[in-house]
Amino acid sequence: MPTEISAASRLPPLPADVITALNTIASWLAVDDFSAHRDNLSADAIILAGNAILTTIDGACALAKARNIPLFVSGGIGHSTSFLTAAIAQHPRYRTIDAAARPEAAILHDIATRFWALPGEQVFMETASRNSGENASFTRALLEQQRFTSRNIILIQDPLLQRRTDATFRHCWSDAVNRPTFINWPTYIPHLANTNSGIGFSGGRHDGLWPVNRFISLLLGEIPRLRDDQQGYGPKGKRFICHVDIPKPVEDAWQALMQNQLIAEVWRDRIDI
Repeated sequence: MPTEISAASRLPPLPADVITALNTIASWLAVDDFSAHRDNLSADAIILAGNAILTTIDGACALAKARNIPLFVSGGIGHSTSFLTAAIAQHPRYRTIDAAARPEAAILHDIATRFWALPGEQVFMETASRNSGENASFTRALLEQQRFTSRNIILIQDPLLQRRTDATFRHCWSDAVNRPTFINWPTYIPHLANTNSGIGFSGGRHDGLWPVNRFISLLLGEIPRLRDDQQGYGPKGKRFICHVDIPKPVEDAWQALMQNQLIAEVWRDRIDI
């Protein structure tokens, strides 16, 4: 049994089939078009949607620096801002940033310029958005304001929100004459495992990941949002995103998890959200 755990857990070790179901959903949500083809994929820009997972911030900054391409950071004060502020406060380097009551994009801008030495003129901010839909529409407006046209944009978000973010951005740009291709890169694909301390993330320690209970709550909440039905976010429902096909193994995994009493309680109580 692995001994490392990279985020505090209030859950005991879980049955293997529950771990497998959680990892099935997490891997699908964290859609990654980039990692396997990074040497052959060209991009004109990076969009980093504000979130609290610091691996995404580091990945975006490192790639922008290596390829010398613009980095657009999007995020006002929203649902994840308090979690980002907490992650910054606990980070060994970034904790010197004043993150209190500031938009997410302003915090990300500070990280990019102060700690990754990106020139200020390479980093563009959108500081008003409060959700994924506004991330997409306000970022599109920023690119248009800058008269920036792009064929390929690397899109980075919290891995659990990556697939919905992709569907949101494609929906937002659906009427654009010159629609860019969005290349998804969550920078990290989470994988849960039982440890001596409870359930945690495998693969060594990572700064700024989710508390496990919050991770499970977020993961479970994404599937109903992505369903294209009256309650979902797709064209048959709230029309926030384009249509998304949910594979049967992913839907089956979600249904199985909802039959597990402990997991259902995490979902019902929205622990740590």
